[in-house]
Amino acid sequence: MRMRALAGLLSCALAAPVTAFGADSGATEGTALGADVRALIEHARAHSPAYAADRAEAEAARERVEPAGALPDPRFELELMDFTNTMNGRSASVLPGQVGETRYRVVQPLPGWGKRELAAEAAEAQARRAAAMRDAGWAERAAVIEAAWLRYYAADRELALARDALALLQELETLALARYRLGLLPQQTVLRAQREISEQRLVLLTREQARRGVVAMLNGLLARAPDAPLVPPTDPAPLPDALDAGALFERARARSPEVLSAARGVDVARAERARTYRERAPDFSVGLTYNRPDEGRPSWDLMFEVMIPLQQGSRRAREREAELMLTAAEARREASADAAVGELGAAWARYGGGRDGLRLLRESLLPQVLATRDAARAALVGGQADFDSVLEAERQLIAVRERLLQTEIETRLALSEIEKLSGETK
Repeated sequence: MRMRALAGLLSCALAAPVTAFGADSGATEGTALGADVRALIEHARAHSPAYAADRAEAEAARERVEPAGALPDPRFELELMDFTNTMNGRSASVLPGQVGETRYRVVQPLPGWGKRELAAEAAEAQARRAAAMRDAGWAERAAVIEAAWLRYYAADRELALARDALALLQELETLALARYRLGLLPQQTVLRAQREISEQRLVLLTREQARRGVVAMLNGLLARAPDAPLVPPTDPAPLPDALDAGALFERARARSPEVLSAARGVDVARAERARTYRERAPDFSVGLTYNRPDEGRPSWDLMFEVMIPLQQGSRRAREREAELMLTAAEARREASADAAVGELGAAWARYGGGRDGLRLLRESLLPQVLATRDAARAALVGGQADFDSVLEAERQLIAVRERLLQTEIETRLALSEIEKLSGETK
């Protein structure tokens, strides 16, 4: 549920309309966030209300360990014998010492042998599960923040690409005007170049609005105001050359945050089963009574009480419940491990495909479209090509650069998913 809520927050922020904010690229002292994802994650660790709630719950579970193994509080009893004073002929009274006999009793309940230790072990298991749930929730939040930062990085680079594309089209407009003045190009060519520039300005405006929207979304994840400034993102670290698939899949099955949380659930179920079986042993109580009669000498009584475990039907039902809860917890752990391996396999495939796509784009397609663009411009200057050929070559170059950026972002998102599933903490 926590994962679905965070994913819904991310998608809603992306889809929400954005109003005009102040400058989002500047930074004042104390707000210089946005350059890298590590600083954003540390900021969220210190200021996230959701993480603070998970941390408080885990600490509260830890505080329950000590009282779970403590003795129950003793009871004090006051008994007024013959408070109607029938035996001595006086009027009725509820005051100690003014009745037939006053008894002061202290009773200390004593759990059966081993029950306190098992209660402490169960509370310890609950505390470990709460800590595992806290860590799993934090891993998911960190992954969401990293994904949001990568979208911020993509929006910033898309904005830069749109500006570069506008500059390229303006250069073409200048070239077309020069050739139009020489009578080498018709007026329609100049008008088309100007129309392309107007369309690119609209694209630039869309990119600026998208960047503001991503800034608002990222600030929301960081518990900041929507228009809080973020500095421009820097280039992330290079993608790793190779990943050990076998080691990653083994770690996902054993160290994925969800798997660890499910494993702690198994520990809790085992502890609760042990406690349930220990309920077959009786509990005890000891008491000390001081008797103070109205007439006569005071005396002391010592009491020993034992619980008789007669309700075997209900006790056996609780034992069967504990066994089934343990079976369910173990099955849930296996299901979590299978799900983690499946998700890791999908992320691994996306990462491998992204790396191959980046290699082809950088080493093959991008040099080809650059060469085509340069050749088309040279041909236009020499009068051997028309303006449409040059414009199409510029469009191809812009499209390849945007595709290269999107492929890089998708590959980095897959890498972030791999790191989360393999239990790498952030």
